[in-house]
Amino acid sequence: MAEVTIESDHVDELREQLIGKLHELKALRTEAVERAVRAVPRHLFVPEETAEDAYAAERSLVTKRDEHGVAISSVSAARIQTFMLEQADVQPGMRVLEIGSGGLNAAYLAELVGVSGEVVTVDIDPDVTARAERLLTGNGYSQVRVVLADAENGIPEHAPFDRILVTVGAWDIPPAWVEQLADDGRLVVPLRMRGLTRSIAFQRESGHLISRDSEVCGFVPMQGSGAHREDLLLVNGTDEIGLRFDDGLPSEPSLLDNAARTPRAETWTGVTVGRWESFELLQLYLATMLNGFCIMAVDPELDTGLVAPSNKYFSMAAVGGANFAYVATRRTPDDKSVEFGVHAFGPDGPAFAETVASHVRAWDREQRGGPGPRIAVYPADTPDDQLPGERVISKIHCRVTFSWPTAATAAEDQVVLHHPTE
Repeated sequence: MAEVTIESDHVDELREQLIGKLHELKALRTEAVERAVRAVPRHLFVPEETAEDAYAAERSLVTKRDEHGVAISSVSAARIQTFMLEQADVQPGMRVLEIGSGGLNAAYLAELVGVSGEVVTVDIDPDVTARAERLLTGNGYSQVRVVLADAENGIPEHAPFDRILVTVGAWDIPPAWVEQLADDGRLVVPLRMRGLTRSIAFQRESGHLISRDSEVCGFVPMQGSGAHREDLLLVNGTDEIGLRFDDGLPSEPSLLDNAARTPRAETWTGVTVGRWESFELLQLYLATMLNGFCIMAVDPELDTGLVAPSNKYFSMAAVGGANFAYVATRRTPDDKSVEFGVHAFGPDGPAFAETVASHVRAWDREQRGGPGPRIAVYPADTPDDQLPGERVISKIHCRVTFSWPTAATAAEDQVVLHHPTE
């Protein structure tokens, strides 16, 4: 009995430490979500891990890998789970669909909807649903309905839903998710846009969805009909440098065959950020303003020093014809900030480096500290002349447009999504 009491006291202490940290990170904002986090025995939903790991705010826990060792199912970090629950704004009595199962997040949702509500959690992987059902039943949440299905089509037999919470990375938004959402319902989805994922809370109003919140996040990608793989373009004929494209390769990728054999052009922008300052809006700005935007990665074991990115695994990059460039940083003399620069290769490397640098300076001058872009999504067959916004990203079900605010519209911070079924 004494040992059980000591263990219980330790878990209680870890839980309270987690709640304090989540408040500090501004992920936890309401009493309702705090009560849910306090009520669910988080450590019992990840029995393979230590209690310390289970209650770590920033630690995600992999629960299944594929034959190549790649994570295909995980328990998200507590910070991400919490801010998505806050985005969802789940109320007692609601009917909620969770897409991407595991058990723990469904338990939080069950606490939020209460005895008068309903939670359905769906996953395409039978191992994942079996685990979720076992953990939910074993920890007192047998009322949660666990469904094995491809979530691309939603769960029509249990619709409509007041809330749909997607906990896997989605490249597109299938029509079923909107069709099965209540008229005033809310969809929270980690939406991937040119390799950048943002968890966006969309509120349905009069047949369309308007965003209420957006957060940077990362998730294992969706499987099944909604799966979407990036295209990889190797530079310099080896595996050393790879460019990952989210919306298809450049029309003539062979133009880059000799780009890396040219001297590296470098230009520095004069734009600086503090060492711990977020610049996630710059990422989204470049992703939407540069048509050839991609993500560059360097294999550390094959690295010859040809390129010198700040992060070998994730660097903002772009392709323009026979040229490619990436964003680099260097420390300022006082070591308190870093300055953005651009390195480029190709026959017009210096000019292309300056082109990318001009967009960095434009972000600093016009968008830094602002609300971010207005995003609208229309049916895939919508003609160009009927689309708002300066930039368009076409997906299977829809076309996504981005309108970056001018000084006159900087106060407007809504993201609008019009679904193809409208």
